[in-house]
Amino acid sequence: MEYRTLANGIQMPLLGLGVYKMTDPDETVNAITTALTNGYRAIDTASFYKNEEQVGQAVRASNIPREEIFITTKVWNDDQGYDETLRAFETSLKKLDMAYIDVYLTHWPIEGKFVDTYRAIERLYDEKLIRVPGVSNHHQKHLAALEHSANTMPMINQIEMHPYLQQHDLRAYCEERNIAITAWSPLGRGAVLMDERLQEIARAYDKTPAQIILRWHIQQHVIAIPKSVTPSRIKANHTIFDFVLTSEDMEKISLLNQNKRFGVNPEYSDFAKHFK
Repeated sequence: MEYRTLANGIQMPLLGLGVYKMTDPDETVNAITTALTNGYRAIDTASFYKNEEQVGQAVRASNIPREEIFITTKVWNDDQGYDETLRAFETSLKKLDMAYIDVYLTHWPIEGKFVDTYRAIERLYDEKLIRVPGVSNHHQKHLAALEHSANTMPMINQIEMHPYLQQHDLRAYCEERNIAITAWSPLGRGAVLMDERLQEIARAYDKTPAQIILRWHIQQHVIAIPKSVTPSRIKANHTIFDFVLTSEDMEKISLLNQNKRFGVNPEYSDFAKHFK
């Protein structure tokens, strides 16, 4: 496993399992169990995913020491605001049945609320109920707003990122402020896997296109959280630490950028309507 050192010195695994859209309880527990058995040490959930209980269940059943596993969860849009976020955190903590959460994120920058939401996350960090404060889907303008009010800036920004959406400007902005990037949908919802140029690179390394893309992420020190409930894919997605992409192949993948999103664009103030 390879790690990213965060702004406070904590090391976070560069590869984790995302559990978005895992709604069947048994399937969710089995997927997380498979991941932990095969070397994963980071699980990314959210209150919106409605599977925090299963995450906690699988972690406890694994018999892996809690301090060795990185758990990320997020406060949903309807629960944002200062007091609301503190209550939402308590709910997540109870569902996970844990004494603390490693990473707690604002899920989306809801206008008029995300600054107060992050203030609450700062408080949770100060009280040592979380190890890492962060945000998700925040663009430069959202992070700039936090700079005016935050005593501790976010240490993670989780964003949509894959070869077709490389987010160069936002990533540079975050790197200047020592904000680590986590890529959600790191495989571009599977669509990127069909790219012939990626398939050609994969053949050269005797790897799958997914393994190539995940390796591309972590060689840029970007945390990736691919999601799958298929045991063979979960295992394969972790088999990326036995090879290194050449600088030439890294450059070939960088040329695939199309600024193409598969998810909602938080740049626009009305983005939240897509979740109604």
